[in-house]
Amino acid sequence: MAAITPSTANLEPMDFRPRLWPTLFTAPSLIVLVGLGSWQLDRLEWKRDLIDKLRTRSTAAAVGLPTASADLESFEFQRVSVTGAYRHDRELYLVSRSLRGNPGYHVLTPLARADGQGAVLVNRGWVPFDKRDPASRAEGQLQGLQTVEGIVRLRKRPGIFTPDNDPVKNDWFSFDMEAMSRATGVELASGYYVVSDVAPAAGLYPVGRQWRLDIRNDHFEYALTWYALAAALLIIYFLYHRRKE
Repeated sequence: MAAITPSTANLEPMDFRPRLWPTLFTAPSLIVLVGLGSWQLDRLEWKRDLIDKLRTRSTAAAVGLPTASADLESFEFQRVSVTGAYRHDRELYLVSRSLRGNPGYHVLTPLARADGQGAVLVNRGWVPFDKRDPASRAEGQLQGLQTVEGIVRLRKRPGIFTPDNDPVKNDWFSFDMEAMSRATGVELASGYYVVSDVAPAAGLYPVGRQWRLDIRNDHFEYALTWYALAAALLIIYFLYHRRKE
């Protein structure tokens, strides 16, 4: 019986011949896609560190406010306690803030420290638009010496699309301690502010503790998406340039 050998009639050699313009498009596109994936991995580690600091520092025992020589980075999200009197007549309003989907403001109030070490700006919490006027929430305007606990937040530079602050209208979109000091006439601590943990009785404003511990971290999924797009582009590039001889 004659030996049976596999047919090679349909096995034609393939030739890879890259073209100029597809290559000029593909090469930088691959670099960009891989770069975006790597950037997301960097963001993944940054977000993990941020979440760890927030959860650890915000639940620790309260300490005093940072001194003038303190490393502020080591105080970010740290739980602190300070005693002083609110300057309600110097309130500022942080615009475009929401609570469970309801739009409104965050009320920022200078707190004159009882130890004579100046004043610190306190984010007292959220109010709806119709409660901007302090007279509409008189019961929440705490008088006399108050001991405020909260977390330290550092002043951040506004984003590219953040609107400019409007001190004349008392509308603020980002923290500018120098401008806020001028607007209030109170010399505020520079570089940081305190987000109050004080929770008023039901129905009273402002609503404090405006920070979250359940921060999403989807950067690994974003990185996989960019790398998958890079792989798909590379496969398409090779398939496009494969030719039968």
